Formats: sequence, structure tokens, C-alpha cells
Amino acid sequence: MNEPYHEEVQDVYTFGLKKPTLKEVNVWPCTGRSSSSSGVSFSCPHVFLSLSLLCLIGSLLGHPQCLDYGPPFQPPFHLEFCSAYENFGCCDQERDNSIAAKYWDIMDYIDPRGHKLCGTYIKDILCQECSPYAAHLYDAENPRTPLRNLPGLCFDYCSEFHFNCHSAISLLTSDKHIQECCETNKTRFCNLLHLHDEDYCFPNVLKNTALNRNLGSVVEDHKGCLQLCLTEVANGLRNPVLMVHANDHTHRKFVAEQVGVIWVYLPDGSRLEEPFLDIKTIVLATPWIGDERGFLGMAFHPKYKYNGKFYIYYSYMDKNRVEKIRISELKVLPSDANRADPLSERNLLELEEPAANHNGGQLLFGVDGYMYLFTGDGGKAGDPFGKFGNAQNKSTLLGKVLRIDVDGKSPDGKPYRIPPDNPFVSDPKACPEVYAYGVRNMWRCAVDRGDPVMKKGRGRIFCGDVGQNRFEEIDIVVKGGNYGWRAKEGFECYDTKLCHNSSLDDILPIFAYGRNVGKSVTGGYVYRGCESPNLNGLYIFGDFMNGRLMALQEDEKTNKWKKQDICIGSTRACAFPGMISSYSKFIISFAEDEAGELYFMSTSYPSAYAPHGSLYKFIDPARRAPPGKCKYKPVPVKTKSKRVPFVPRTKTVLDLLNEPSTTKPPKKSSIPTAAIPTVSSKKAKKTPSTKIKASTLKPALSGKKRQKIKAEAKPHKPKQEEKVAHISRTTAAPPLPKKKSSHLTRTKKLLPKKAALAKEKLKRRRKKSR
Repeated sequence: MNEPYHEEVQDVYTFGLKKPTLKEVNVWPCTGRSSSSSGVSFSCPHVFLSLSLLCLIGSLLGHPQCLDYGPPFQPPFHLEFCSAYENFGCCDQERDNSIAAKYWDIMDYIDPRGHKLCGTYIKDILCQECSPYAAHLYDAENPRTPLRNLPGLCFDYCSEFHFNCHSAISLLTSDKHIQECCETNKTRFCNLLHLHDEDYCFPNVLKNTALNRNLGSVVEDHKGCLQLCLTEVANGLRNPVLMVHANDHTHRKFVAEQVGVIWVYLPDGSRLEEPFLDIKTIVLATPWIGDERGFLGMAFHPKYKYNGKFYIYYSYMDKNRVEKIRISELKVLPSDANRADPLSERNLLELEEPAANHNGGQLLFGVDGYMYLFTGDGGKAGDPFGKFGNAQNKSTLLGKVLRIDVDGKSPDGKPYRIPPDNPFVSDPKACPEVYAYGVRNMWRCAVDRGDPVMKKGRGRIFCGDVGQNRFEEIDIVVKGGNYGWRAKEGFECYDTKLCHNSSLDDILPIFAYGRNVGKSVTGGYVYRGCESPNLNGLYIFGDFMNGRLMALQEDEKTNKWKKQDICIGSTRACAFPGMISSYSKFIISFAEDEAGELYFMSTSYPSAYAPHGSLYKFIDPARRAPPGKCKYKPVPVKTKSKRVPFVPRTKTVLDLLNEPSTTKPPKKSSIPTAAIPTVSSKKAKKTPSTKIKASTLKPALSGKKRQKIKAEAKPHKPKQEEKVAHISRTTAAPPLPKKKSSHLTRTKKLLPKKAALAKEKLKRRRKKSR
């Protein structure tokens, strides 16, 4: 792991202006106004510093953001005072009332005639805390820069305010330096409040249609790609195949690695040193790239809080060297809520696997309380087993969606009960466990929680079914449904003879895509969380092979689904503390936490033993929930194991923007140094990456496309206009090419005659010494 560590920037900042020492003043304009013709020539050092830091940020970071470094939101209640921002901004009712109180405190010290002249100015200035662009107006986009005392004002507006109400400056801020420098000097004052990008100054920011168009909606680039952001949650994982929560109000995250180890992550971001479960000596996994065997599934019982039961799905080899899938039940240790009891394992079901690929692996509980199991078709290619293949054969459990009741036992001795409404219970030629069939290898399925208010969509099960040669598909599972494989692949025929004879009642995908989009789908989740309300109802998924992230939006009128790409890492959209601009390419799985927030897991090197996997959380930079709405208090859990603090390895967007520019220094000019930005808005150079040749590794087993990988030991960069540098997780950055001294180069360039004379003198000395 050659990527450097760095400290995580704190993303909580409480904003508050100091209350000035008030005295009654007359704010009428004075005939003796002082002005300056010297431009930006400040006698106060702090003013010069403020402008320097302002220019450092420049227009690159101009995006909707509040003073606490978070995105704006829709206030839950009407704003009485700063009503211009009651539909979308940075103030809730409590903050609005606080600003109103400050306004009336100030107005108490202004004579009645001044009320009419200056009241609107003072209100507008105070209410800029509520603007969706408040962070830009106050230089709060970067937590490393000092906060402005007053918002950025456009020069004409500022001049009018200063001319009419300059004496009110001492009431708006208690900063003595500003009062001394600027109360009587309009030019100095307005230069101090000047913004580098005049589109964002007040009141221009209100009139700019480009900035206010679709404000608060998910940001789209010119190609329609949804601009979302990520935070790094965990790293150093060996092919993380899943993350689940126990639904016990502890808000712990259980992350499983393909080798058979489950880790516990606490709400504070730390990981427990001792794993929740370690069965890697039993699990069948190899270091081969793309090998699909291993620990594949896990689900907590709906009543885990009371019975401590959970279920796992993994590959293993029996005593006769036969490869099998095992689904079993375990319990948590009574003495430690963060440790499972491996001796409590109770086998529920075992399936013999005819090939090493297409092992399925998903376990989940539906809203009906039953457990759903998703098996692969047995492997190889084209489901070659029997006359119609395993998937179409209801007498086998391979290539199916199974449903069982883990809280009962069958009369025939099975350690589970068959739900009485399973669709093929009365069919003597079908296994009673079968709930749906005709699936190839569903990789990652999820239950829709439903709309937070209307509950629409609740209980739907979405799955990504990996295709053979042409199409990947997204399905919604229905009872008794036939999903077509091997007769069909996506919307098209695969086995022509079977396809022509197949039922017209086959369940078609809600979406399918071809090889021009991706090669191996990874099913995702419908977002139903609280923190990013814009994403509600979006089904977010990805492609394992090319690292593409996508979203489906349902048209309620036509019931059709529209696909949009998701782009991660725009430096403009994601310039928030903690946000990162890249992720590891191979998307293994998606997850949601107990609060409904959405995550995904990926790796830069898809081997079960390679510790290059990471866990990321999605963030919508355009809009968040109102402050306080998404707060929850996790139930505390006693921990006996040592806590390992999380150390991020990926540089944040702000870290990258704050790195010294690698561009050539500008030529000397009359512009003050403070006005020259030190961050370039041009694309950063890509760090060279290293590709590992497949020939140097053990060959992957034949079958699913996941085995046809030329592993790329580099993080994935989504296609977008603005890119930032990222260091490979698996290889050290190559040494920089040696360069001649910049001093010598400059001397030769600037003083060619002197350099030539010096060279001639050196030759003469050498001749004499001979």
C-alpha cells in the first residue's frame, strides 16, 4: 500500500458573527466622504491576507454550499425574515429567527430616518447567510481559509451601501481593522468585499440564470451525467463482497470479505480489531483474479435484536473434494455483541456446484419475513445442463430465486419450512422452495424500502442478472416469474429453439444494456435515505468490469425506466470537506446502512486475497436534508475488542485543490501577488498507472466475464471534464525524470551572453592546466 495517509478535514463549522458593541449612530451620508484612487492598497495586513486567500479559491469552487460546509436544503418551515430563501437555501426557522433578532438589535441603534434608507441594505447583507451560495460569499468553501466577516458584495451595490450607510459598518461587524480601514473609505471597503468571480457577488448571484437554473436539483453535466460525490468509509479490504446492518438501532456496519472474514465498523467510523466472524479456513477461495467462489452472502434475521440469528452463504469443498454451496444459520455470542459463535452453525441447505463459476450468493429477507436465496445456474457457459438447462428446470434449485421460512421445520425433516403460498408448492415436478426461475447468475439484489412518506414501491426486490455474451439486465422479482434464461438474454433470444417455444409470459427486464455500456452488472439499491432527498426513488447500480455507475428513474405514467450515467468527482460539484474524486474500478457490491444511506464496494485488483478494496458512500452535492432531520442516536454497544481508527487513503478534492500548482510561475507583472491564484483550474496530470499482465498470474477459471480480467492496478476515474490526480493503490508512483537546475536553466535563458563568456573562460583555463 504505497498511497500516503493524510489527516481528514473536519467538516463541522459553526458560524456566528460576534455581536458588535452598539451605540446609537446616524447613518445618513456624510459630505466629507473619503475615497481612494489607489485601487487595492490596504494599510491593514489582514485585508491583504483575506484577498490572497480569496484568490486562492477563485471561481473554481463556486457552487451551492452553506457556512457549515454542507449543501443547501429546503427549509421545513416558512422563513419569516429572510423569506427570499424559504424555498431553498442555508437557513432553517431557528437560524432565520436569530438573523431577525440581530437585525432588530442593529436597527434599535439607528435613527428613524435611517430605517427607511438603510433597513433593506442591512437585511440583505445579514440574510446572505441563508443564500445557497453563502459559503462562496463568505469564503467558507474551504475550511482552511478564514471566514469573512461580511459577504461578498458587487461593487456598485457596495458603493451605494457605503455612500448611504457607511456608519452602519460598525454595527454589522465588530472587527476593528475593518472599522478603522474602511468605514470612511469606500474604495477600500468595497475592494475588501470584492469577489474574484463577480457572478457570485450579491446581488448579481440572484440574477444569474445559469447559477439559479435547476438550483437544488441533482447536477447534470452537458451530457446528462448525474454529478454525485463520494466519501471514503473503509479501505484495505480483501474483495469486500457485501455490507449489511443488523437493524438493531446500533447503526453498525458489517463488511464481509470474499475470503470469509466479517468486520464490524462502528458509527464513529472505527473498526473493531477482532472480526465478527472468521471462517476463512472453511471457505473455498483462491487468489485467482475474478474467481467467483468464496464468502458470498449474509443476512440478519428480522428479529436479530431478540434472537441473535444471522445467515451466511459460502463456497466450500466437502470431504470428497466436491465443491458445494452452503447456506447456514449462526448466532451471536451472548457474551459479546460484536462476535459470532462459529460453533453455533446450523446447516440449512447445501447445493453441489457443477462448475466453479455462477455461484449466486445473495441472501435477504423480504417484507414478508421470509428469506430469499439467489442461486446461479451451475456455471460453465450457456447453462449446458440437461435438455433445457438448470435455470428452466424447476426440479433443481440452481438458477433460481428460492424462498424459505427459517423459523420453522418441514415435515420431511428439512431445517426450514416452505411458505404455504410459494408458487410451485402444488407442482410435483417442481422444488417447493422455488419462488422464481430462469435466472443466470443474479449478482446483488435488494429490497426497496419504499418512499419515506407514501411507502410506494415498498417490498419490491431488484436484481442485477449477469449476461452471457450480449446483455446485462436489471429485473424486479415477482412470484412465479420466469426470467427467460437460457432461452433469452436481456430482451433478445439466446437459445433460438427454446426462445421460439418459450412462454409469452416471461418476465422481461426493466432495463438491459449491451457490451458498449458494460460487461458484468452489479445490482444496486433504490435510494430511500434521508440525507440526499433528490436521490429518492433512483435505482443506483454499476458494472463490475468497467467501473461504470448508473441510475434508473421510473416514469410513473409509462412504468418505464430511464437510464442515466453517474459521474463522480467533479472538482466544482464535489469541493466539500471529506469528498473524494476517484474510486477503485471493479465494482463488487452495493449496500445501504441502517439509516438508508447508499454505499458501494470496489477494488483496484479483483483477487480475494488482495487488500485493495474500499467502501464508499454516495453524497448528493446539490441538496441535503434540513439540519436535524436525519439525526439519529445509535444504541451504544459494549466493545471488548480494540478500536482501529479509520485512516483515509484517498486525497479529497480540497486536498488536491490546495496542493501547490505544478504550472510554470507567471511572468512578473504589476498585479499584486495576492491577486494571483495559486491553484490552477486546468486538468491535473494523471499519475502513471501500472497494468499487471494476466500471464504473470494463475489463469482464471472459464465462465463468467469476471474471470476474463486484465487486472488494472489503478483507481477508476469516471469520464468527465474535470479530473484530478490520484495515486495508484498497488504501485508506487514512478520517479520523476531528472531535470536540470531551474537556476541554471533560467541563467542560460536570461543571460545568454554572460553564459557564453563564462563557458569560453572555462575552456581557456582547461587548456592552460594541460
